[in-house]
Amino acid sequence: MNAIVRTSVRDRLIVGLDVPTVSDAEKVVAELGDAVSFYKIGYQLAFAGGLEFARDLAAEGKKVFLDMKLLDIDNTVAKGVENIARMGMSMLTLHAYPKAMRAAVEAAKGSGLCLLGVTVLTSMDEQDMIEAGYEYDPHTLVLRRAEQALAAGMGGIVCSAEEAAAVRRIVGPKLAVVTPGIRPAGADRGDQKRVMTPADALKAGASHLVVARPIVGAPDRRSAAEAILREMENQGGI
Repeated sequence: MNAIVRTSVRDRLIVGLDVPTVSDAEKVVAELGDAVSFYKIGYQLAFAGGLEFARDLAAEGKKVFLDMKLLDIDNTVAKGVENIARMGMSMLTLHAYPKAMRAAVEAAKGSGLCLLGVTVLTSMDEQDMIEAGYEYDPHTLVLRRAEQALAAGMGGIVCSAEEAAAVRRIVGPKLAVVTPGIRPAGADRGDQKRVMTPADALKAGASHLVVARPIVGAPDRRSAAEAILREMENQGGI
């Protein structure tokens, strides 16, 4: 189990590089400088040269959360996880399906890769779940998948900050609880439907906060990041 225990506040803020090109991402990283040590790379950037950029960031000493949300047959998941571990990534997401999680955990043994089970996307509410054919409401499904992730030996969970407290009670103090959809007070919610402020997310039990637009879209990115870090430092977390 490659869990992530308590670390410095700076290592608990993950900036989402949700930008269209590597050159855009490089500019964000340069502007943030040593204020930020952890970055998330998802589909948008990954398919524009972002995987090589992720390797470069890791080689420079940054931590990288590769948000790929893997889900496939066991062997395909395992081989993908093995290669991602070799890239020097710190975190990797996969959908919290028990068979996929068990295959990933076995493949990641001996590496420093923290595997995160994605429970329910923060852009989804109860009506979205009904349309997708799920019999559970978002909260119930999040808790069920948290139990399954713990049983599979995963390193952590991705969930809305609204579910962080309940998930923390299930997974205990050592596993990572990573919460996207973080918005400072007064910030635009965008397409997120289940959001929370940085201080409230930490108070609820989150170990890591993923922040994209409030930092990347700010006129002064470093100042925006530093303001969030101060709020996190003042709160202190669990």
